[in-house]
Amino acid sequence: MVKKKRLRLIAEMAKKIRAYRELKSRPRESQKYALDYETMKRPHTGKTLPVLAWADVRRESRLFSLLASMRFFGMGRMFTRKSWVEDHPEPSYWQITKVKVDYTAENMDHGRVWGVHTFKGKQESEAREVDKVMYHDWRLVPKHMEQQFKDFEPLPEPPVRYVHYPPLLRAMLLAKSHKAGAPTEEPILPLTRDVLLNKDYFRKQEQERQMKEGTPV
Repeated sequence: MVKKKRLRLIAEMAKKIRAYRELKSRPRESQKYALDYETMKRPHTGKTLPVLAWADVRRESRLFSLLASMRFFGMGRMFTRKSWVEDHPEPSYWQITKVKVDYTAENMDHGRVWGVHTFKGKQESEAREVDKVMYHDWRLVPKHMEQQFKDFEPLPEPPVRYVHYPPLLRAMLLAKSHKAGAPTEEPILPLTRDVLLNKDYFRKQEQERQMKEGTPV
């Protein structure tokens, strides 16, 4: 006979209350990312910003600092970043589709933003949440330049080039194909790498090999 599980209603309620209090006591983004511009420290964590970021912090703006001063919080407008403008000749930007403002923050300069991302002229198919909104290098794309950003056509990718295998490896591949009864075609090696050669890749290859061949007893 299966022992009936005893309900612990008080313990379950206490667990929910602790989780709710932990959620309520969690610092808001306006508290977490607050910055003392004189000492360049965040009061919540006590951490100092990297020295290389001080110039951008004093001269550039965060994304919500720009959105808070615009009509409808910049819905439909395009924003780029200083690092994208300096590093890439192709246009990279976000087009804002949704804004959720934290009204408890001072000057309403915190919250969450969603938009369609275009990086180096290639636009994503769906909107997603904008990352790195707290970085101090955001810039508004002027309206007279928006069409120029949109009309950019990325250059076609270069064709994949191939080379012949070394003689010994070529002979081994041809012998393996002949032994398996497969048609013997000239083996060629593409010069593009489609996979990331890390530990997970080789571990997966080893698992697939063991599934096919079995492990020694």
